[in-house]
Amino acid sequence: PTFFVTQKEYQEHKYNEALRSLSDYLFTLESFLKDKNKFFYIDSLSRKKNTHYQHGASLIIVMLILVVVSILGVGGVQIVMMAERGTRNDRDMQIAWQAAEAALIDAEFDIGVKGLPSTSARESIFSSPDSANFPVGCGNSGQTIGLCSGEISGKPAWITVDFTATDTGANTVIFGAFTGRQFPSGAAGVQPAKPPRYVIERIIDPNTSKTKNAPEYMYRVTAMGFGPNANTQAVLQMVYRN
Repeated sequence: PTFFVTQKEYQEHKYNEALRSLSDYLFTLESFLKDKNKFFYIDSLSRKKNTHYQHGASLIIVMLILVVVSILGVGGVQIVMMAERGTRNDRDMQIAWQAAEAALIDAEFDIGVKGLPSTSARESIFSSPDSANFPVGCGNSGQTIGLCSGEISGKPAWITVDFTATDTGANTVIFGAFTGRQFPSGAAGVQPAKPPRYVIERIIDPNTSKTKNAPEYMYRVTAMGFGPNANTQAVLQMVYRN
């Protein structure tokens, strides 16, 4: 229950170490009897009081590190997903812009390009524009589909028409309706969900109305293109003088 240690062992807290053999114990005892001032007397109760216990702090630290790493991993995945979603939305918008631009070009062929043979079924309408062919609110039948009167007051026609309508009474012109041109759409992949549409408004040309008795006209064309998702839409507008 008791043993003796030197002062050095006591200062270095080595007094809990057991003697390795009986000869070690006898040597220590003999040394103690020769000079007791060099030794400390330690009983079993003191040894128990000075015993150093280990605690589970390492496990807690490791768990905290795992939690932090997990949070960083989830955050990284979310950032990657947001970047991918943003890239896909930008791609869809670019497709919609290109479709709207294609509709503007188709409208140019519909009106007629000066110096080139016309391929439009409405060549006669644009060669001598009559106000009857450009009704208020845009036409929706025959050769007046998508032709609108340029309102001097109130909202312009391109704001009031529904470019998403595709029924037979729609006020907008679908791509190629009067030019015979084709526009691929509706297929799986990155094609537009549906063909672009446009309207043509007849407006007075301010550059000629002041110098001539009879006003001359130019055309304001507004087109809407669609992305692979029909809800992705782009609107472009141009003023065309033939």
